[in-house]
Amino acid sequence: MTRYAYEPKSGALIASWGTGRGDTAETIATLPKTVEPEVALVLAAALTKLSEFQWRTYTHPASAAGDSEVPNSVAWHRAEERNRFAEVEGAVRGPNLPDDDGLMAVSYSVVEEAAHRIGRVAHLIGDAELIELLAAEVRTEQAAIEAAELGDLSGRARQAVELSRADISPVQVFAADALLRADPLGSIDLFTDIDPAAAAVAAARWLHLAAQVTAEAASVHPVHVVAEADNLEALQVETPTLVLERLCAGESPTEVVVDLIADALAAAEGRVRNPARIVEAAEAIERRMRGDELDEDGLAALTDEFRICRLDPSRPAVDLLEDLLDGIRGCWLLYREEHDSGFEEAVRAEGDKQSSPLL
Repeated sequence: MTRYAYEPKSGALIASWGTGRGDTAETIATLPKTVEPEVALVLAAALTKLSEFQWRTYTHPASAAGDSEVPNSVAWHRAEERNRFAEVEGAVRGPNLPDDDGLMAVSYSVVEEAAHRIGRVAHLIGDAELIELLAAEVRTEQAAIEAAELGDLSGRARQAVELSRADISPVQVFAADALLRADPLGSIDLFTDIDPAAAAVAAARWLHLAAQVTAEAASVHPVHVVAEADNLEALQVETPTLVLERLCAGESPTEVVVDLIADALAAAEGRVRNPARIVEAAEAIERRMRGDELDEDGLAALTDEFRICRLDPSRPAVDLLEDLLDGIRGCWLLYREEHDSGFEEAVRAEGDKQSSPLL
């Protein structure tokens, strides 16, 4: 999301956002000298909160939650919040204000109400030029989100490379696939130019191809190649191996990636998407505890393996992409044990030979 800050010396109201390589910023307005610093900070915080709520409609789209036509369903509520974009500029220009009795209408929509809060601070400041600048700013922010939804991550929409979305952009997947074809080991461009969830879908496909090539060279099953490579160099083993298990079982890269990211996004909100998995994991730990004589350290090590979800809930898509590229590197390491070179060419040839589904 875009974060807003107030610079007291110049009175500048500044917007900043991530790009995958660092943050960029621009001044969106210079506040009148009569504005108290505390009021300016409240305005900056209100703008940040609106951006947070609006970008949440990107990371948590209605399309990832079922049928948005079912009233009061999760998908319906998400669609309603996204529809409130049309009310934002009007709320900034003409916010709900307290009446003569001190009563004020408050919107049930977090997006719309955040816009009203910006409008109320602007009304307090009472500067017509500032209101125009704030209206232009919220239009710019919404345009960035709309561009990201269409797979265009240029300009301010580039901040989407640092977000985890519970849906996949086909445009971004095919762009990531082209980058991996050029460099199957992955490049920095996957982290700076591509939506990480889409990049993870393409990386899952190329991990599967790399594992098949390496399995043939090293005479191991494709599911086990990353674990074998871990004997050569420390790697992230569990997540790439889990992805390979599911791909080898017939799931598509998109199905696997979306499911893993959705688990982590739910965990970030304190929810569990699939309680049965938690029960199974707990039962597995209990069986090991019964079968092994564990001291306190052994028990601590065993319970440390217990995870609500496989990915880091604060950055699941980027975390998954990193692990999948580490898995591809593991394939390269194991392949290199058998052949000095030719890994990239062999993986590309495998990709040409079989049309693995991306979506």
